[in-house]
Order: sequence, then structure tokens, then C-alpha cells
Amino acid sequence: MVEMQMGPMIDMVFLLLVFFMVSAKPIRPETDIPIGLPGQVAQEEAVDIPDEARIQIRADGNVVLNEQILDGPDSRSMPELVAVLDRFNKAAQNAKSDALVTVAPHDAVPHQRLVDVLNACAEAGITGVSLADGTSESGDQ
Repeated sequence: MVEMQMGPMIDMVFLLLVFFMVSAKPIRPETDIPIGLPGQVAQEEAVDIPDEARIQIRADGNVVLNEQILDGPDSRSMPELVAVLDRFNKAAQNAKSDALVTVAPHDAVPHQRLVDVLNACAEAGITGVSLADGTSESGDQ
């Protein structure tokens, strides 16, 4: 009668178990991953908020920079706007701060007019450009 030897089989199972336990990498649970969550921190010293230029593009195509109308609606290169933004950028660099521009186009403005204003910002070297909703302002004039 042929019998199967259980001793060597149990030894092999334990050897395989030890081999897999040693060679397996431990998995880091998600709780061990450091995540910086936003929170409130008390401000110890005053922080200078940089000046910001606000460009409105009215429905008729006029470009208004800080309540001053620059360049007509037919001007694609916008030399007046580029000159003012260039001076604004140089002043911000001298003050060692970022030149920030917010563009607020009216809903009825063609996309090309917005692109023209963004090109003028790029030509003046301003990279801190954000978009805002221009309909709540005096853009209906």
C-alpha cells in the first residue's frame, strides 16, 4: 500500500509561506501618506497685497483699464493697452511684486476681442492673468 508522506509536504508549505512573507513588500495604508490639508493660520505680520489691473471689455468692443478707455473697438494690436500694461509690469518688477491683471469680458463680446486683450497682456510680459465675469460690472454701457 502506497502512502503519501505528509511531513515533507507540510515543510514545503511552510517554506513557501516564509518565502512569500519575506519577499512581499508591505503596502502603505492611505492613512500613512502625509497630506497637507488647508487650514487657518494666524497671520503674524502684514502682507502687502499686490496691485491689480482690471480690464473690462464692453459689449461694444471698447477696452477699459481701471476706468480709462483705451484703444477703439477696431484696434487688434492695441498699442495703448500694451504701453500701459508694459509700464504696469515694469513698476511691479521694481516693487518686486507680481503684476496681476483681471480681464472681465462682457457676455456679448466676440472671442477674438478677448484673445486680442490676452495677446496684449502677453506682449507686455504679464503672465498673471485671470478671467472674471464682466456682466455684473458697468460693462453694459
